[in-house]
Amino acid sequence: LDRIIEIIRTEDEPKPVMIEEFILTDRQAEAILNMRLRSLRKLEEMELKREQADLTAEREELVKLVESPARQKTRLRKDLEKLRAVYGLETLLGARRTTISEAAPAREIPLDAMIEKEPVTVILSKRGWIRAQRGHVAADQWAEFKFKEGDELLFAAHAQTTDKLLIAASDGRFFTVGADKLPGGRGFGEPLRLMVDIDPEARIVAMIPASAEGRLLLASTSGHGFVAQMAEVVAETRKGRNVVNLKPKATLAIVRPVLASDDSVAVVGENRKLVVFPLAEVPVMARGQGVMLQRYRDGGLADAVSFAFTDGLSWAMGGDTGRTRTETDLAPWRVARGAAGRMPPTGFPRNNRFG
Repeated sequence: LDRIIEIIRTEDEPKPVMIEEFILTDRQAEAILNMRLRSLRKLEEMELKREQADLTAEREELVKLVESPARQKTRLRKDLEKLRAVYGLETLLGARRTTISEAAPAREIPLDAMIEKEPVTVILSKRGWIRAQRGHVAADQWAEFKFKEGDELLFAAHAQTTDKLLIAASDGRFFTVGADKLPGGRGFGEPLRLMVDIDPEARIVAMIPASAEGRLLLASTSGHGFVAQMAEVVAETRKGRNVVNLKPKATLAIVRPVLASDDSVAVVGENRKLVVFPLAEVPVMARGQGVMLQRYRDGGLADAVSFAFTDGLSWAMGGDTGRTRTETDLAPWRVARGAAGRMPPTGFPRNNRFG
């Protein structure tokens, strides 16, 4: 049927074409043409004429539009009104799909959240080699740590892989190393100076795991000192952070943690004089020289420690016994900060160190 319709539409004389193509008799072809199919051609002609009339009218309208700026403005206004009717904000199609509101507060994800938390024992040798051994090795087993020939233990500390280690140098600078970045404990480790830029002339005087609320007692050989928050001495770069300002020829000598229960400070000089005074007399600073903890005519500061006065002052006994002695009657040495002090109790170590 589709082919017959195509022949009627395209051929001026469709009857002979149909007879030839479909092998029809004259009567069969005539019967097919009498089935109102002849009118298809006429209808198509009428449709073409109607389309031509519409296009002609549209052309005339466009010519008038091009020649008249006023018509152009009117046309634009009408077109915009139609678009607004379909896509305006109040319509279903034009309604905003997203909402604009205040941004939610940024959520900080600490880097240590990406680190698996495991206990480690950090080992630093006198020649500056550092490593981290898995687990917390008991202090009485630290003597079993292996080092290169001629090297030995300087500091060891229990930490977690998520901790930051504070490294204090004798020139007053502090450096920070992540415990997770340290080499394992199977070998001798790596030189600490490959990780941070410690001055070649400076000595390492302390290695302490940092804590958010922790405090440090800092003191120099000149007898000056102050208390610093651990969070404020953490360094973000290899070059470290200058924390303690030193007098000429003085060095940073003491970096000790301050416990929450500590309320007093004990200082002993190289002249073997001891003073005890309230911790409240020592300022809390982020950087500086500090205040005079003890005055000296000769020599300088040998050691300093914070403690709870009611618990007494303790120090390590000599030898390998591991015993400590505690002096609770400290009234003779309790003076104002900055005094010269007096000789320590009988039995105080000859090296003028608390331990």
